[in-house]
Amino acid sequence: MHRFITRSRLQRRVAATLALGLSFALAACGSSGSDDTSATSTESSGSSGSSTTVTVGVIPIVDVAPIYLGIKQGFFSDEGLQVKMQTAQGGADIVPAVVSGKYQFGFSNTTSLILAASQNISLKVVTAGVNAGDTDGKDFGAVIVAKGSSITRPKDLEGKKVAVNTLNNINTTTVNEMVRKDGGDPSTIKYVELGFPDIIAAVKSGDVDAGQVVEPFLTTALDAGDSQIGSNYVATAKNLAVAEYFTSSDYAEKNPEVVTEFTDAMNKSLTYAAAHSDEVRSVLSSYTDIDASVQKNLILPNWTTTLNTDSIQTLADLAKEDGLISSVPDLSSLLP
Repeated sequence: MHRFITRSRLQRRVAATLALGLSFALAACGSSGSDDTSATSTESSGSSGSSTTVTVGVIPIVDVAPIYLGIKQGFFSDEGLQVKMQTAQGGADIVPAVVSGKYQFGFSNTTSLILAASQNISLKVVTAGVNAGDTDGKDFGAVIVAKGSSITRPKDLEGKKVAVNTLNNINTTTVNEMVRKDGGDPSTIKYVELGFPDIIAAVKSGDVDAGQVVEPFLTTALDAGDSQIGSNYVATAKNLAVAEYFTSSDYAEKNPEVVTEFTDAMNKSLTYAAAHSDEVRSVLSSYTDIDASVQKNLILPNWTTTLNTDSIQTLADLAKEDGLISSVPDLSSLLP
């Protein structure tokens, strides 16, 4: 059976946050836990001379390069926004921080947002975040195995120990779907939660049989001799909507102008990133410690301002199939 916890991490953290009614420290998980160090925009304020400061929760991975690039290009200051960045391990950490008001906006994988909607937690997606590509073996996310492993295809993951950065989330459901489509039984997989940097070491040492990673960890692993056996996002749906930027419904209702400004700036950032891959690679060094060769060779995600709503529905259906939720929520309140 899957190694599932009895109550989702997201549910526990949001419940605790709402009960306390206070800001809270993000839970650390392994060596890649939350980082409370802010990266503050140094942009000048807009033409009006005034600005609004917003805090955005992100994950220190390639996926969020557009927002850092947009800050550098002045897209946010043009909208009168000063941006403070806070990093966390995953969307399950960021969602409750947005709900509590600690962050005004956040970046989260789609499944975390679906889980929140299923628990009647009022969130609102404001724009796309990152999409997968459309070619297996050439995407920014994949399942890796050590050199010489007997695991050569998704079906071989049956009964194996697989590391993911967060249990009961997008990486478990998409790995499950990849195995299912290859004729395997994903219910026999034993999932282990590790931070992305720790997954590479665990695969190498044999502590786990395989691991799901995203860039820059994918290229790092491949350069070290590991192999990839499939692109779990692409296997689930081409151009899968992997993550989005969001806010709380309460904040959106009380601050519609700020939400519009953030959305406009973020869309400019996504469009710019899609057209300037060299600048994307360059900005990575401002918030990650990526080796120069990895930075040059890593596979960039697909950035777009258009939400792939069909793939979001697919993820919701898979969440139900895997038992993460009891019923598929109405996504109309979550999506713009």
